[in-house]
Order: sequence, then C-alpha cells, then structure tokens
Amino acid sequence: MSRVLVVEDDPQLVRALVINMQARQYGVDAGPDGATALRLAAARQPDVVVLDLGLPDMDGVDVIKALRGWTRVPILVLSARRASEEKVAALDAGADDYITKPFSMDELLARLRAAVRRTEAVPLVPETTLVTTDGFTIDLMAKKAARGGRDVRLTPTEWHLLEILVTNPGRLITQRQLLQEVWGVSQSNKTNYLRVYMAQLRRKLEADPAHPRYLITEPGMGYRFEG
Repeated sequence: MSRVLVVEDDPQLVRALVINMQARQYGVDAGPDGATALRLAAARQPDVVVLDLGLPDMDGVDVIKALRGWTRVPILVLSARRASEEKVAALDAGADDYITKPFSMDELLARLRAAVRRTEAVPLVPETTLVTTDGFTIDLMAKKAARGGRDVRLTPTEWHLLEILVTNPGRLITQRQLLQEVWGVSQSNKTNYLRVYMAQLRRKLEADPAHPRYLITEPGMGYRFEG
C-alpha cells in the first residue's frame, strides 16, 4: 500500500481527499499546517506528498524546501495560486507537479498514480540506460538517439537537454532549471534558447513536431518527457 501525506488546512477538502484516496487503497495521513507536515513526513515516510501552499503557519514553498533537505519524495502541489511565477517558485523549490484549485478529483488521482509509478520505477543503471518509446530510442550510455532504425544526429546542447528530460520521465522540469543546467544561466529572458532547441529536438524525434507526443511543453513553466 502506498502512503500519501495530505497537507491542507481546509477540513472539508481534507475529508474528500482522504475518502477518495482510501477508496483506492492508499494509506493517508493528514496535517493542517507546515510544522505538522514536516513531523509526519519524517515519522511516516510517505510515498507522495500532496501539499497546499497557503498554510496557516508557513508558506508551502518553505515546506517544499525543508522536505528537499532530506528526501526526494514526489511533491504534488494543490493550490489556488494561479500566477505562473507562483507555480515556478514551487517547482524550482523542488515540487514535482502543480494542480490549481478548483480541480477535478479524477485528474488529481491520475497525477497521484503517476507520482507513485515514478517512485516504483527501477532507477537507471549502466546496463539498462536505454529509453524506448514507440517513436524513438535513446541510449544514454552510448549517447546515441535513433528513430525508425536510423541514427539521429544531435548537437551536444540538444543531447544535454534531452538527457535531462528523459532521465526524469513524467516530471516537469522548469525553464529555470534547464537554463541553469544546460547553459549555466537562469535569466528568464533566455527562454528563447529553450524554445529553439526544443523545436529542433521535436523535428528530429517526434512524428508530428507540431503536436508532440513525448516532449511536452507546460506553458509558462517548463517541459516534461512523457515516455
């Protein structure tokens, strides 16, 4: 049984989340504030944390930073904050996903299932660093990409960008994280670099670059690889 820690100060919402999660065989702990959440996370070792940002005692972003000091548990943010800079702040602090309120319970449960799958995934090891999709394959050890049985030539920058995305399947990687990792810059005005290189990767790897199946854009936030 996977354990979920729900951090939310709205009792009615907590009750709805607990009922829906328990009905799907999740073990659920709930905390109404940041201090309780951090104590429960240490004591219960959840598989996923569902976190509201507007807590009574501390900002949810600070809870994310505190958790990231010692655990890589997936953190799914559930918040009424809709501004892209709020979302980016949470993702840059270490959140894995972001859902705005009001939300569909079905969507939340689907994101929760995806987060649990990622925790259960076998980590990449040198013998198995082959990422395979219906459209292309990526050999991380040999640093080679192939599509339709033919090698795809990638520049070092394209490769670096692709490598970050495919080694974090399903996880949203923010523009800032990618700029810092690939180019060593975090200025938001450099996002045109990302658009150019992602367009090149899609042309080389996607069957329909205008409607990508694998290299997905989250507008205003970043990119994710869906395997």
